Formats: sequence, C-alpha cells, structure tokens
Amino acid sequence: MKLVSFSQNGVLKIGGLFQENKIIDLVSACNLYKSEEKDLAFEMPGDMIELLNTGEVGIEATRKIFEFIKRQYKSEPEKLDDTVYDIERVKIKSPILNPRKIICLGLNYSDHAEEGGLKPPDRPILFSKPPTAIIGHEEPVIYPKISDKIDYEVELAVIIGKKGREIPEKKAYDYVAGYAVFNDVSARDIQFGDGQWFRGKSFDTFAPLGPCLTLKEQIPAPQNLKMQMKVNGEIRQDSSTKNMFFKIPYLISFISDVMTLEPGDIIATGTPSGVGIYAKPEPRLLKVGDVMEASIEKIGVLRNPVV
Repeated sequence: MKLVSFSQNGVLKIGGLFQENKIIDLVSACNLYKSEEKDLAFEMPGDMIELLNTGEVGIEATRKIFEFIKRQYKSEPEKLDDTVYDIERVKIKSPILNPRKIICLGLNYSDHAEEGGLKPPDRPILFSKPPTAIIGHEEPVIYPKISDKIDYEVELAVIIGKKGREIPEKKAYDYVAGYAVFNDVSARDIQFGDGQWFRGKSFDTFAPLGPCLTLKEQIPAPQNLKMQMKVNGEIRQDSSTKNMFFKIPYLISFISDVMTLEPGDIIATGTPSGVGIYAKPEPRLLKVGDVMEASIEKIGVLRNPVV
C-alpha cells in the first residue's frame, strides 16, 4: 500500500493511493467497511503518525479496508463518491506532517563525497532538520533572501513505524514502516560559511517529502532502488540506493544507540553524486522558476517548484 496525507476543502485527512490517480479517504472507507462487514472494531485515526502509533493492528486493518474498497469500486463505484476521489480534487501533502525528528545523513554515498574532494567518513555524519522545513508534493520551495546558492539532493527516506532504542541491526527492519522520497534542499553558502550544516539545511520548505509513504512490504529490497533528480526535465542525479555507504540496518542501530526512535521519525539516508554545487565546469545551482523532480523506484516522483 501507498499511504498519503491530503487536504480536501481545507480539511487534512489520510488516504491510500489507488490506481495511481485516485485517493481513498481512509476514515470514510473505515466507516463504510464497518457498516457492511461488521468484523472490525478499529477506529481509523485522521493523522499518519497516529495510524503508525497503532502498530501492526492499524496497518492490518488498513489493508482490509483497502482491499474492501477495491472490490467495491469494481462492482459499485457510484457508492464511493464520498470515499474515493480523483487525485485532481485533493491537495497531496507530506505523508508525515509533523515528525518529531528528521535525521539526515551526510556523505553517505562515496561518489558524492569524492565529487566534493572528501573521503567517505569512518562513521555516519548526522545532522537534523526542523519539522518546519517539511513540505509535500507540488508544494513550493521558497528561495531565501539571505542565500544565492540553493541546491538539491535526492534521498531515500526511511519512516520509522515502531518505538525503539538500542535496536540491533538484525532487527532494524522490524522498526521500519516504509519509505518516501526526500529532497535535502541546501543553502550551500550558509552551510559552508557556518562551518556546520544545520542552519543551511533548515530553512522553511527545505525538506520536501513524499509523494507517499510506501509500506515496507512493497519494497523488500530497499538497498536496490533506482533514484534520480531532474531539474527542469534534465537528469542531474542518477544512481541507486545500493551505492549507500552505510546501509539502513546499520544506520537505525547507530542512531538508536543514543536516542529513542518513534513512529513517524524520518531518516534521510544521504544523496549520490550530481549535486549542483560540484557540477563541472561550474556550479549549476537552483534559481527561481526551476522545477525539481526527485524520484525513487517503487515510491514515485516528488515534484517541487522553486519560488
């Protein structure tokens, strides 16, 4: 399943992506399921983190509801006008709207480290972004007044689904809910000028996430996914998650050694080569009017204009 957060007439809801161009309102779908099937006591929450907090009980209930709606749509689609919407009728938001943590990796692809004249680190380099940086699919990245070197970075985001601390590598995937596309937008002049990365990567709108949360059951091999970044239709980054230096289980274990991971936490796992700042013969940084399209196999395309 692919889960989304969306807005309809100004009301925030959670849903499921259906047939690539339709959205199931999961609260409405849950109520409809219970009125006809009578075998479900689950109350569907209206927020993605709340759904993840229900654990496997909630995910299994969502699977049942999803399959029920697919059957209903095939036989009686007219009954679902208030439950299944054309995607054009809603506004897709970030699947996680208010994460407690956004934990990011620096230099986690050796080719990206090398294009910057650096060696891959001996230990993961961690930094964070604030929740105020989060935006969703098609929402604009705002070019800040105090920078003129804005850059893109396509990344695989791991979304935590279960609370845990000191998680061993062999059990790491038990704590994963699923995956999304992440764009680590960066103000390079602020990042390099400060001598540390937090401020240059933390502007409002500098953490596009989406377009959906693809549950881990649909991605059994997250370390072998094609990934790309296009700017105005031109491919700038073209790689695979197999080139990650520190792999997902190690990262989850390494991070959870010092902090409790919670449902809805985001781990952005780093970017491959091809970022604008290191382009040859001269940097190719973002400008107002550009459109970024970050894509990862089995998840989708995260599109954001620069305004």
